[in-house]
Amino acid sequence: MIIVLKPNQKQETIDAFIKKLTAEYEVQVNTWVGTHSTVLGLIGDTTVIDSEYVAAQDFVESVKRVQEPYKKANRKFHPDDTVITLPGGQKIGGGSLTMIAGPCSVESEEQICLVAESVKKSGAQFLRGGAFKPRTSPYAFQGMKAQGLELLKKARKLTGLPIVTEIMSIEHLDLFEDVDVIQVGARNMQNFELLKQLGKLDKPILLKRGLANTIEELLMSAEYIMAEGNEQVILCERGIRTYETITRNTLDISAVPVIKRLSHLPVIVDPSHASGINWLIEPLAIAAAAIGADGLIIEVHNDPSHALCDGAQSITPDQFEVLSRKVNRVFETVSAL
Repeated sequence: MIIVLKPNQKQETIDAFIKKLTAEYEVQVNTWVGTHSTVLGLIGDTTVIDSEYVAAQDFVESVKRVQEPYKKANRKFHPDDTVITLPGGQKIGGGSLTMIAGPCSVESEEQICLVAESVKKSGAQFLRGGAFKPRTSPYAFQGMKAQGLELLKKARKLTGLPIVTEIMSIEHLDLFEDVDVIQVGARNMQNFELLKQLGKLDKPILLKRGLANTIEELLMSAEYIMAEGNEQVILCERGIRTYETITRNTLDISAVPVIKRLSHLPVIVDPSHASGINWLIEPLAIAAAAIGADGLIIEVHNDPSHALCDGAQSITPDQFEVLSRKVNRVFETVSAL
């Protein structure tokens, strides 16, 4: 249930009303204070609450019951866009286009530092890199693991770029204590026990859509994190599995405006995993910038032909520089319309 209060209400009136609701009913009340109004989001069994009684209160503007199963991620509860802000001032959401770039996997100190310096010069605000790699084949390169995390930290110290890297297991949580943004990959989108543990952290979580999951299922996975108290969630459209076989996956570009209509959380796009083909990354990135994505996460490798992981979908630092310039120009043009 959503209760919109009339403007300019005294705080003691609001507090007394919330206390009454929580005392009489088994509900949790989340408060959102906007520019022009205050919104109360009630989570729990609201079927026993008389909406007509609530609407009759002289300080209540309107009352609406919410049918969607996701509450905290729902835009109805939180009309304004959420902006994720890191301690260093970097932001995701809020009308800007954030660039996250780096190799699929960390391979050496020289490689990750070289790429980090290159993407920073081209405008990237975050460095991505895989230390733990989920691979379809058990014989493929699985990442440098803890050593890879240490190399990412060295690249961060060198460039100042916050690091984004994927977690595979609850058992690895201690290793990720000094990671700036923890990524949950497509295969772990519905690892609910992992999501609940990440919900207890005070750290941004980048949640990727699963290979065959609906938008509602993605939002419900975000709800698992948020229900535990961590509302710093970034959603990522990274392509879904369809009948098409030419590309690795199919980029569901329509998911961006759909999610932004349903949820207040920032939405970024991963054209690398969506296509699996390096020459497709630029046009897909441009499309994402044009349709209103809050950011892009792109795989950049200094030597894609010799990459230990996903070289076919990686672009070079020079290609990233051209891409970055184009997508920012498109984003600025569309934003000015």
